[in-house]
Amino acid sequence: QVQLVESGGGLVQPGGSLRLSCAASGSDFRFYDMEWYRQAPGKQRELVAIITKGGSTIYAEPVKGRFTISRDNAKNTVYLQMTSLKPEDTAVYYCHAHPNYWGQGTQVTVSS
Repeated sequence: QVQLVESGGGLVQPGGSLRLSCAASGSDFRFYDMEWYRQAPGKQRELVAIITKGGSTIYAEPVKGRFTISRDNAKNTVYLQMTSLKPEDTAVYYCHAHPNYWGQGTQVTVSS
């Protein structure tokens, strides 16, 4: 079992930055590929970024060059650094320990 708790969401102006955190507990964090997803109102949940157990990263096309996923295994935490935010980045962001565990989500709103 893995428990995931996201934090760091909020309201930010277009062009601004936020860093999301996902703290994991309950199992050995190092053995999981970790993912960030997001779900905008009226849309399906979509994959944003992946960081594998070995530290390799993959990004969805809309966020390439703007978002950075990272992990700190000593702190059992995965991060999503988001820069140059756009209104279309507005969504609830979810942390996922592949394949089975989800966090409760954190709201990110990009608006002036």
